[in-house]
Amino acid sequence: MKLTGAKILAESLRKEGVEVMFGYPGGSVLPIFDVLYDSPLRFILTRHEQGAAHAADGYARATGKVGVCIATSGPGATNLTTGIANAYMDSIPIVAITGQVKTFLIGNDAFQEADVTGITRPITKYNYLVKDVKDLALVVREAFYIASTGRPGPVLIDLPVDVQLQETEFIWPQEVNIRGYKPTYFGHLGQIKKLAKAITEAKKPIFYIGGGVISSGASRELKSLAESLKIPVASTLMGLGGFPGTHELFLGMLGMHGTVYANLAIQNADLVISVGARFDDRVTGKVDAFAPYAKIVHIDIDPASISKNVKVDIPIVGDAKNVLGQLQGEIKEFPDTANWLKQINEWRLNNPLRYKDDGKLKPQYVVEQIYEATKGEAIITTEVGQNQMWAAQWYKYNKPRTFISSGGLGTMGFGFPAAMGAKVGCPEKQVFDIAGDGSIQMNIQELATCVCNHINVKVAILNNGYLGMVRQWQELFYKRRYSHTCLNNPDFVKLAESYGAVGIRVTKKEEVRPAIEKALSIDNTVFIDFQVEPEENVFPMVPAGEAIDRMIGGMA
Repeated sequence: MKLTGAKILAESLRKEGVEVMFGYPGGSVLPIFDVLYDSPLRFILTRHEQGAAHAADGYARATGKVGVCIATSGPGATNLTTGIANAYMDSIPIVAITGQVKTFLIGNDAFQEADVTGITRPITKYNYLVKDVKDLALVVREAFYIASTGRPGPVLIDLPVDVQLQETEFIWPQEVNIRGYKPTYFGHLGQIKKLAKAITEAKKPIFYIGGGVISSGASRELKSLAESLKIPVASTLMGLGGFPGTHELFLGMLGMHGTVYANLAIQNADLVISVGARFDDRVTGKVDAFAPYAKIVHIDIDPASISKNVKVDIPIVGDAKNVLGQLQGEIKEFPDTANWLKQINEWRLNNPLRYKDDGKLKPQYVVEQIYEATKGEAIITTEVGQNQMWAAQWYKYNKPRTFISSGGLGTMGFGFPAAMGAKVGCPEKQVFDIAGDGSIQMNIQELATCVCNHINVKVAILNNGYLGMVRQWQELFYKRRYSHTCLNNPDFVKLAESYGAVGIRVTKKEEVRPAIEKALSIDNTVFIDFQVEPEENVFPMVPAGEAIDRMIGGMA
């Protein structure tokens, strides 16, 4: 049966199991949108293409499925690029579809033309410009396969408008075989035996986990290994939820705003086992002073990540879930970590996460109360800045895919549309976006998307009247010269109400819990404007370029 390119695209998405798409129409995707008019595929019209990309990203992180977004050519496509780059940095599987001008106009500076495949080449795992409709079904099949296998990531399909109108026989490829693309899923047995021996000999071992634990579904294997070997676990921002946050072996986040005891443990360890993490500079601090006494092990499915930032002693390329399962079978003798755990618990006891509880409205208290009110069962998304770090420090994540944040790119405006995507993917869950008053305004227009599509998310705005994290750096390192970080904000309550959502204002500590409870009882999107202490800081903090045990604040 012959179909147009637009119908082939829709049918291919159906065969890939796509349930929902986020996007925005335009001239170069009109044939696709005409097909969508009669399609059972759920389409959510966002108010900006960046919101569509972040929503697809949030959907993918919450569900483990591939997120899909669509935009027209030129400015529509370029508006997607921040979201694509964000997904690329955090290894999130999305397929982005963009319209393109007619094939014979490509390269002629046609109206709304942009070289999207060229622009996105450094920020996608792979991208396609489809010039022949006969290639389209195979391209879609390959795009989903590449996005979701190996180290996940975004794939872009650029589809000229005339190709969308061309007809051909629809033939769905049953298998995908891409020359040169063969991800390694199991670790080399010899390397795993080396790791097993190193664990047996270690006195001060520690797991350092990242987002790869979550994307590979390795949480159960990690917990089993950590408990049987009695090895403590520290996490990156991306790894939160990969190991239970309330577990006695969990040390919390490490790095620039990590716990004192996690950072001290890494710096004093004799064996660091990194699982699905990439030794980001926010974690390592001064690289040549990172874990100075430790043998370093790196388990990662992406061979290009191994020894990229830190020299590794035992590299193991493979899927984290499989490698940890292999390792379990190779452990013949357990290490004695009793003294090591005793030392760490002393550090923990003497240097807990803390803030001054002086009766004023503190952002840390707000996050604690969200945790208590949701019983730790909510999906938390964040914007970027102080709000992000407080959400990471003060909410305990016991399950994978419950903490969704922009780790690599650090994208302000990510949290709210990501919360939309997470709620669409997991409608049975409570979804809270913990936001700053600066970052929420970067994609605040998605309030309309939430209200029009009955997407019930809660937004806790930690409103301190500043671009908080930048202000904190100005206070600590630029002699309190607050250059252009003070905000004149709108009335967030009235703004929410103007879109048809609900707004609540909180100015006192005693109003926090009742406001959260009220928001949870409302079947609508709710903005809670928490007017918190303006100059509260995130501590501990490691100054840029310092070793991670050189912390400001938090030390006894």
